[in-house]
Amino acid sequence: MNTIKQNLVNVRSHIDTAAQKCGRSSEEITLLAVSKTKPASDIEKAIACGQTEFGENYVQEGVDKIHYFANNNTLVWHFIGPLQSNKTRLVAENFDWCHTIDRLKIAQRLSDQRPDTLPPLNVLIQINISDENSKSGINLTELDGLAAQISILSGIKLRGLMAIPAPESEYDKQVEVLKKMHLAFKQLQSQYPNIDTLSMGMTSDMEAAIACGSTLVRIGTAIFGARDYATNATK
Repeated sequence: MNTIKQNLVNVRSHIDTAAQKCGRSSEEITLLAVSKTKPASDIEKAIACGQTEFGENYVQEGVDKIHYFANNNTLVWHFIGPLQSNKTRLVAENFDWCHTIDRLKIAQRLSDQRPDTLPPLNVLIQINISDENSKSGINLTELDGLAAQISILSGIKLRGLMAIPAPESEYDKQVEVLKKMHLAFKQLQSQYPNIDTLSMGMTSDMEAAIACGSTLVRIGTAIFGARDYATNATK
């Protein structure tokens, strides 16, 4: 308990400091605890420390955890991994957010499969900001077209952008890439009323991301410790 508690204190302090450095309020920045591969017991410890937003990369693992915590209606669940067509229904029926929209087909399926009893699924368009062949996401040149198509779908609500830049250790180079995301975000915001979320920044580039306008940082290892992919994450 103490480790996760102290880790959360440290991460929140880091966010506060980074925000102050660039003249922002830390209240503008959501901390998303990335709980993939971690057991429900670890999530319970984070919840006890006031954490309410959790990110999952694997659909079935995430759904199992959502069901486990079904009685806690304060939690917000984000799907942040690559999404295949055959898994869209599970995301549409269970999650509150999907960060990884990079083609109309997936957005259309999520919209069609979102239950009428739930509010529209919040979605982010993923940008491949570093043009990496191994990464999902669209090129910035495709953003206007995809945003226009997504914005008219009734079962989902376009809220902004997400990116996972290529690893870069130098702060100035991190900023150089992340500034491109912020510019695209501001342009999108000027066109659509619901745009309020820029999901970028992880443990290694959180300070640069906050300086460049991130409204949501995705932090896993710095909260929960190193991941063991061999364990059963839902037990």
